[in-house]
Amino acid sequence: MNRDDDRPATLERALGRAWSDDRAWRVLTRLTELENRMGGSPGERHAAEIVGDALEAAGVTDVRTDEFAMRYWERATTEFAVVDHETEGGGRESVERSFEAIALPYSAAGDVEGPLVDVGYGTPEEIEAADVRGAIAVASTTTPPGQRFVHRMEKFGHAAAAGAEAFVFGNHVPGQLPPTGAVRFGDEAAMPGVGVSAETHDWLCEYADRGSRARLRVDATTADGSSQNVHGTVGPDTTDEILLLAHYDAHDVAEGALDNGCGVATVVAAASILAALEDDLACRVRIAGVGCEEIGLLGAEALAAAVDEADVRAVVNVDGAGRFRNLQAYSHTSEPLAEAAERVGREYGQPVVHEPDPHPFSDHWPFLRTGVPSLQLHSEPPAGGERGRGWGHTAADTRDKVDPRNLREHAMLTALLVWELGRLEVPRIDEDTLRAALQEQEYEPGMRAAGIWPESWD
Repeated sequence: MNRDDDRPATLERALGRAWSDDRAWRVLTRLTELENRMGGSPGERHAAEIVGDALEAAGVTDVRTDEFAMRYWERATTEFAVVDHETEGGGRESVERSFEAIALPYSAAGDVEGPLVDVGYGTPEEIEAADVRGAIAVASTTTPPGQRFVHRMEKFGHAAAAGAEAFVFGNHVPGQLPPTGAVRFGDEAAMPGVGVSAETHDWLCEYADRGSRARLRVDATTADGSSQNVHGTVGPDTTDEILLLAHYDAHDVAEGALDNGCGVATVVAAASILAALEDDLACRVRIAGVGCEEIGLLGAEALAAAVDEADVRAVVNVDGAGRFRNLQAYSHTSEPLAEAAERVGREYGQPVVHEPDPHPFSDHWPFLRTGVPSLQLHSEPPAGGERGRGWGHTAADTRDKVDPRNLREHAMLTALLVWELGRLEVPRIDEDTLRAALQEQEYEPGMRAAGIWPESWD
């Protein structure tokens, strides 16, 4: 394909302007200046206003905010201490050593004392092999090399099903950084769960080997609340549309720059490019900032319920783009989406790393599970980096980690992908194919443990 013959002049001009456009950085700065953007909080509501204003300034029309009901979880205090361990003579010796811990969103409040049990990476096999009944299960945030990713909610769910009384999520990245992350989708979990640093995790594994007991107290509340989605459109008034979205909420322990300030800032900048060539778009593009992703994809669920999914030709979910140099595209079993991402990367000389396997842990899921072709745009960590989310979900997720050049380039690639998808006929995702792909990756037990396996698939 000859790009010069196939692309309109409006697109080339919009891309040229994008090289000096700093709107993504300005949006990121405003979002990370907020105290926090936890789902359902006043800070998240302020963030929605920032995103809405930025979309209007980018040329998006009919921008509106839609509220939806949700369960608002708010942390109070957390206390965690090892209280004793076995002696060589078989008795118990007092320890009383306290460690920093933070409650995981939707953790139940509770006061638990029990034996520490190290379940390694927290895979289903490790939890099954360990006796966690009445215990405090301790799992790493990472997954064994060469094995499929095991999500935090899956680890928590398996531990709860095996009879654990509490769950400890130990960071595998050093730096005295306790990690956070929801343990349920959208409502209170069955037991307390906390995050601890890699350094604390190392001690807890040793204390578990010593037969130690620990006490964990979590104070938190879950109550009725509300959040909001902000969205508008660019392009012709067609009945079908491409949905371009990103979540703007973040956990309350950090600025949320990487997760997902980068993503929503990338979408705003991509919206400016798309608005500049809307007369040449093949179909309407709906651009949305959604709330409450971090605590259960609640905004995406509300948006999916509000639109006619039969009219959504494809979803482009920008969650993780803008963080690192190389764009990473998850095609979720759709060959046409994979080919489109590869083609855009090739024609514009930009590396796009492809991942075909589906997963249910981001805002594309409410659409993908009903057959809507879905592309998630992420970014690939540098070679040799730690597996997992790195600084994300910790207090170190701050703006200084972001390179503005990545935001600009990923915004351009995002706009190009949306442009490309508007001209394609992309088949719906076959339910049996999607279910089989998730089962092949062994996601089903964890999705059932987290309560997100679709009932219709039974």
